[in-house]
Amino acid sequence: MLQLIDEQDTQQALAEYLKTKRKQAKLSREKLAVKSGVPAPTIKKFENTGQISLRQFLLLWLSLDDINRLYHLTKEQKVSLPTSIEEVLSRDY
Repeated sequence: MLQLIDEQDTQQALAEYLKTKRKQAKLSREKLAVKSGVPAPTIKKFENTGQISLRQFLLLWLSLDDINRLYHLTKEQKVSLPTSIEEVLSRDY
């Protein structure tokens, strides 16, 4: 299935993710602003548009999720591909 995702789609997906995490934590934008140091109007703009500075995004992430999960996305993951049909069939790769 061909899927074209651009930077705006990704920004909005990240905004929706953190908005969901905020709601799950039962935090208003104002309470999250106090916790994160990111102004409530900036949080509102981010949730609506996906636009935010990287620093402010990281502050929100730190307040709502485990920063290690985000950090590990920056590490290259080694993918071991099968080298034979036998490996594919046995799923030992």
